[in-house]
Amino acid sequence: MTSFPKFSRIGHAGHVNRCLTGLPASQVEAESTRMAVGFYCLGTLDLLGALDSKTTDTDRKNFREWIWEQQTHGPNGSGFRPSPFATPDSLSEQPYGAYNGPHLVMTYTALLTLAILRDDFLRLDRKGLIKFMRSCQKEDGSFSIVPGFGESDLRTIYCAFSICHMLEDWSGIDVPRALNYIETCRSYEGGYGQNSFCEASGGPTYIALASIHLARPSSPLTAGQRSRSIHWLIHNQHSSGGFRGRTGKEADACYSFWCGASLKILDAEDLVDSNAQFIASCQFKYGGIAKTPGHDPDPYHTYLSIAALSLYPPHVPDDESTAVLQSWKFGGLDPLLNATTETVAWIRAHVPSSTTGQEPQ
Repeated sequence: MTSFPKFSRIGHAGHVNRCLTGLPASQVEAESTRMAVGFYCLGTLDLLGALDSKTTDTDRKNFREWIWEQQTHGPNGSGFRPSPFATPDSLSEQPYGAYNGPHLVMTYTALLTLAILRDDFLRLDRKGLIKFMRSCQKEDGSFSIVPGFGESDLRTIYCAFSICHMLEDWSGIDVPRALNYIETCRSYEGGYGQNSFCEASGGPTYIALASIHLARPSSPLTAGQRSRSIHWLIHNQHSSGGFRGRTGKEADACYSFWCGASLKILDAEDLVDSNAQFIASCQFKYGGIAKTPGHDPDPYHTYLSIAALSLYPPHVPDDESTAVLQSWKFGGLDPLLNATTETVAWIRAHVPSSTTGQEPQ
């Protein structure tokens, strides 16, 4: 029998640390979404329990300050922008426009990253954030990434719902309309597409299920809907042990989280076979995890692969060495907010306002 491979924790921590200071040439296109890159890198260190050992107090302070510099305010409310890359010189302190205003997806990642960095959130403009989300919601219930225009799909609904959940205040959005939009994205297979009447895929399915459970925890899906979704998700586990995103496709490391977390949300985690061997095969020899064996690693697949392992830690044979056993040990992960249980506890204690929030209607 082949020995169980060691999980390269030190290498993966080194990979995301390098990406924090500068992306490799293969990933420079992600520079315009630097906020998300920071989340995947710092989130990986959080999952590995290595944030304190791999960064200094000064590093973490500088990361926090950079994120707060991206909080922007304007007539449509407040939130966080992706990065300062497209900000023109201006006489005003906070020029506000399409390229410099808040971005819904990046606002979600900014809040999570600040929680990972254990910020006190004293500078968060909560009222402005509620106004911003309200200005992003469209007539059909979906949300645009910026007020009035831009991408609009299930990702933005999930980000809005997650922000409301973190704030414990749902007053800024029309939840029933958003849930109705999610229902239009459900396919005959039991999964969800990115937009209405699109092909089901693993990422949108996670986003839809997590959104529904955040807003309607007591009555998320009917028994028939739940059964159909479980059936589709389970049949997307590939013979390699990994998960594929769509019917008939090859496995991709990120879907170990998207599909695995979906099954966790549906209380069907006992049906999942270990996917650790597949993720191990996607490890790059110098650190980082790729989408498939042989590809270049990146922070996105590294983070999501480790998040999947946090939900489904493998059973390592007892005869393996202590080093191998320890390399596969992870802490808990909240499958709805996609953060460690410790980080979610920090969110609960620091993000809501001191006044009583509103529950979803």
